[in-house]
Amino acid sequence: MRILISGGAGFIGSALIRHLILDTEHQVLNLDKLTYAGNLESLSSIDHDSRYEFVQADIVDQPTVSAVLARFKPDAIMHLAAESHVDRSIDGPADFIQTNIVGTYSLLEATRAYWQTLPEAQKRAFRFHHVSTDEVYGDLHGVDDLFTETTAYAPSSPYSASKAASDHLVRAWQRTYGLPVLLTNCSNNYGPFHFPEKLIPLVILNALAGKPLPVYGDGQQVRDWLYVEDHARALLKVVTEGVVGETYNIGGHNEQKNIEVVRSICALLEELAPHKPEGVAGYADLITFVKDRPGHDLRYAIDAGKIERELGWTPQETFETGLRKTVLWYLENLLWCRRVQDGSYQGERLGSLDNQDVIA
Repeated sequence: MRILISGGAGFIGSALIRHLILDTEHQVLNLDKLTYAGNLESLSSIDHDSRYEFVQADIVDQPTVSAVLARFKPDAIMHLAAESHVDRSIDGPADFIQTNIVGTYSLLEATRAYWQTLPEAQKRAFRFHHVSTDEVYGDLHGVDDLFTETTAYAPSSPYSASKAASDHLVRAWQRTYGLPVLLTNCSNNYGPFHFPEKLIPLVILNALAGKPLPVYGDGQQVRDWLYVEDHARALLKVVTEGVVGETYNIGGHNEQKNIEVVRSICALLEELAPHKPEGVAGYADLITFVKDRPGHDLRYAIDAGKIERELGWTPQETFETGLRKTVLWYLENLLWCRRVQDGSYQGERLGSLDNQDVIA
């Protein structure tokens, strides 16, 4: 297949492209705007492969996207381009509205125009795969339940609201225009090449630097953790074997409280990086409770039974094996981390509204 991936220089997108180039015979065009979270270094292992091409473009720029589609002639589009950090959406929601909603609309329209030019057999085989988040479902706090593909939407943050809107647009383009779409909603991803504004890489790098390890509120918030390479395998399964119009929830079967995630990282660092920064007796001593995020959902949990039953996908990594791999990767790639941190993000607290809690 010829697959166009929007947002392929991001965390999940780059993992997907590495999987496609290293483990399959598909051809890939990576269309990415290269915002602060887009990093072509994440693709250095495959960027000279003849089956890979990169185009720097914004999905909002419909004429440019249309020209790329006409030239590359994809059999499938996997749409991962998005602003994705909840805290940033609290500080500045405009970028999330523009990229996640307007950008998805623009990409859908460019895709629809391209799709309509295809011969009938190719039109039937074509797929538009929209990659979304479990955060569109809202908060499971106080409910002993899991998110399913039929859970009602109840987004809490500007980020999750923008992703919910994009999900609705994609479904509408299938219902109204017949565009053959697929949707996936995933739980929290973690693993190599993760931008260090997110919890796991931020905690690893702050600990190694002897800085406070920020835990929002009391740290009892629960997330289902999905190793990013497991997610990449699931996405390929969906785009190649999924049923048009269907939604597939992708989760890691790994519910963890935030405070336990931080303590697990500290325990791994005690083993793998025993030479601590000056003045640090134990990594866990750096744990610092800070003011909670506004509107913070307390629990997310995915029922991934449908994708297992219908497509045969299950995660290969447990949280323990995946977290160990992740910590080891960061320890072995501190130069990559320094180059990322020398850019727009220095570990500062985002999304607190009053910016009173400095975490690095």
